Amino acid sequence: MNLNLRGKNAIVTGGATGLGQQFVLGLAREGVNVAFTYMSEKEEPEKTVKKVHEISSKLKAIPILTDLSKLTDINRFFESAVDGLGSVDILINNAGIWLSGKVSDIKAKDWDLTMSVNLRAPFLLAQRFVNYATENNRQGHIVNVTSQAAFHGSTTGHAHYAASKAGLIAFSISLAREVAKKGINVNNIAVGIMHTRMIQANLDKDPDYYLNRIPMGRVAEPEEIAKIGIFLVSESASYMTGATVDVTGGMLMR
Repeated sequence: MNLNLRGKNAIVTGGATGLGQQFVLGLAREGVNVAFTYMSEKEEPEKTVKKVHEISSKLKAIPILTDLSKLTDINRFFESAVDGLGSVDILINNAGIWLSGKVSDIKAKDWDLTMSVNLRAPFLLAQRFVNYATENNRQGHIVNVTSQAAFHGSTTGHAHYAASKAGLIAFSISLAREVAKKGINVNNIAVGIMHTRMIQANLDKDPDYYLNRIPMGRVAEPEEIAKIGIFLVSESASYMTGATVDVTGGMLMR
């Protein structure tokens, strides 16, 4: 399917590794220029840039070091992305953290950090994106990455993560209602268990526990999840907004 995305410009958070990197590369295959955040040089963002340029040397791939828990970094990232790309049509809020701890043990600072990265940062970037699009009379697409844990809660000691992802769904629906008539679509993808750095240690420790929770019987690859998100930022999904698409291999089934 031709998604008619060629020449568009996108912002992706957490674009140097895992699902975020697959968003960047998938968008590049559709001819989209991308600016993306990364947390540290350990993520080797230039490797992602190199992979984009292997797809097409004409595409822009702009890595921007960003601490998504800091308002000043978020604002600087958005401004730098717009300056580097020239304009922005797509926002994918992918980055998230998955801290561990039973409710009885979670420290307030860990709760606050989880909410800052997983919920406040998507809100702030969506706010900047919507205001930018409105001021420049542009349409656009936003995709937020949430989780099956938003519906089921955490079973492994990540209540703060589950709460942040549930909040993201409610925020996305509210935003979708506000901006639908402006030509801005806002949708979510609910992910389950993927082969990513964030969860790999847990998968290696007890693979059967996780596999037994997935009706399809296998762990997802980030690339197949990214394809669904990229569809949602295309004109093929122009009549979808406020939706949460289940890409959990059957964990969610709603």
